[in-house]
Parts: sequence; structure tokens; C-alpha cells
Amino acid sequence: QVQLVESGGGLVQPGGSLRLSCAASRIRFSRSTMGWYRQAPGRERELVATIARGGSINYQDSVKGRFTISRDNAKNTLYLQMNSLKAEDTAVYYCNANIIGVSYWGQGTQVTVSS
Repeated sequence: QVQLVESGGGLVQPGGSLRLSCAASRIRFSRSTMGWYRQAPGRERELVATIARGGSINYQDSVKGRFTISRDNAKNTLYLQMNSLKAEDTAVYYCNANIIGVSYWGQGTQVTVSS
């Protein structure tokens, strides 16, 4: 029922930038806590960043100063601006929405950081 569609992934060189988008539909977006998670090969899915309905933000330590999470409630869209990318950022990135304690996930978008 809830749809979360990620876009913007791809191949980028170390030190480069990428902007991910998550278009949400069939959800009260402005009332949802949104987040980005990632999963690298052989690793567990981990939190990258979250942004609550009121705008409070949390980042994983490894991305602080490099990544910026934001949301546009008028467009029902979540963003992740990724700068100074490193090889260890390579992963499938997932959009997450949480409302009333229920989580929804997008299909994921591949980000590969390589020379």
C-alpha cells in the first residue's frame, strides 16, 4: 500500500558526490519519521540517517560531515546528499518510513564507490 521509490544511485569515484531521492506515496509523509539505511555485501543493514516529522536529525558517526538528510514535505520526498564518498560507502541504500511504529521499505538503490 505504502510506496517508497528510491532513485539516484549509481557508480561514483572516491571523493565524488551523489544525491539519493525517495519518493513516497500513499502515506502521510509529513507525519512519518523517514530514514536512510544501507546494507553492504556480507554486512547487516545499518542506519545511515533519520529525520523525524519535526525535523530532528540523527546520523551514523561514519557519515557525519559528509552526508546530509533532508525532506520536502510538500513533495513527499526524502533526500540524501552524499559528499566525499568512500569505498566503504558502497552498499544498497534503502528508504524507510515509520508511522505509528510501523516501518515501510523501498526496494533499494545500489551505490558503488570505486575508481
